[in-house]
Amino acid sequence: MATETQTAQAQVALDKYVPFETSVDYKTSEYKYASYLPHYVPGKQPPLIEFKHEDPGLRADPEKKALLSAPGATFDEITPAIGTEVHGLQLSSLTSQQRDELALLTAERGVLVFKDQDFADIGKDKQKEFGAHFGPLHIHQHGGQTKGYPELLPVYRDFKAGAVDNEIKNNVSSIKWHTDMSYEINGMGTTIFFCLSTPKSGGDTLYLSTTAAYENLSEDYRRRLHGLYATHSGFEQAKVADDKDRYIRDPIETVHPVVRTHPVTKKNSLYVNRLYTRKIQGWKEEESASVLNFLYNHIEHGQDWHIRVHWTPGTVVVYDNRITQHSALRDFNVTQGETRRHMLRITPQAERPLFDPTAEAAVAEQSKPRQEQTAVQAD
Repeated sequence: MATETQTAQAQVALDKYVPFETSVDYKTSEYKYASYLPHYVPGKQPPLIEFKHEDPGLRADPEKKALLSAPGATFDEITPAIGTEVHGLQLSSLTSQQRDELALLTAERGVLVFKDQDFADIGKDKQKEFGAHFGPLHIHQHGGQTKGYPELLPVYRDFKAGAVDNEIKNNVSSIKWHTDMSYEINGMGTTIFFCLSTPKSGGDTLYLSTTAAYENLSEDYRRRLHGLYATHSGFEQAKVADDKDRYIRDPIETVHPVVRTHPVTKKNSLYVNRLYTRKIQGWKEEESASVLNFLYNHIEHGQDWHIRVHWTPGTVVVYDNRITQHSALRDFNVTQGETRRHMLRITPQAERPLFDPTAEAAVAEQSKPRQEQTAVQAD
């Protein structure tokens, strides 16, 4: 197994970057975040290879005292199952210890919503360095790149750029639940997502907890999923994408467990999503479709484990791609020269998904009251 990632592309001269077609004039615009507009570099790169990942959450103080006791910081649960809103704490000022504890808290809560942040204005080098604390930074195989910083992914839509999304243009809504690039060998981990410019209304992001979705299944049904594997594919995404010359790597398919175990919390979650998961290994088409469609509907319709994030200036979301899914909402009207949704994502990769058949029992044992555990040991 390789121990290093090949995520990073070779240094590319700035004159090799080609701008996307947008409503913004890249050369003359006075738009504040014009330097974050999407570009691409023509040419293919080799495929990514598997690497070993050590999660920073494993280094963290289980009580997270450095983070949770930071002066002036408040942490408020959005729902019991997923989401915590944070005020009074700047991500840009976190120490290495606090970043480790941030990884742990994100693994526990799934999504952290930080308000009133200066993160969008600290500069590309600091943004990249912050993300790299959590793992090697992924470079999207056909998404845009920030010029000179391919690890910073602009998610951009205006009157010209992305006005039509081929993956949803024939759907009745803009919902597109997924885990980022689940077809990659090493999945995505503790991810940072923030807004640069958003519409006056609309353009929110929906998040859900696949841990809670798993835990709300019956114990017998959960056991039936243990040990199953499914194919995740990037081919359909590549097929419908415009501008094929933007692809820097060929699409791949990868097999991952249907139930995966988080390396830090040791909790299980469902690791299938409607956008990229294709078929359960070893099953016939109808058998696979029956179970996968049930799981998709269960995950997507369970409002007990859903939240909705409304983007305002200074909002930064940190989410764990291993235990969540999300969907942007394209519910806003786009006016030429006026409306844009400009986001930036920093996407560290994590471990290759795995399933630990002993983890669930271990978590249950740890959650028992101390007196009960002592009594069992005495017996």
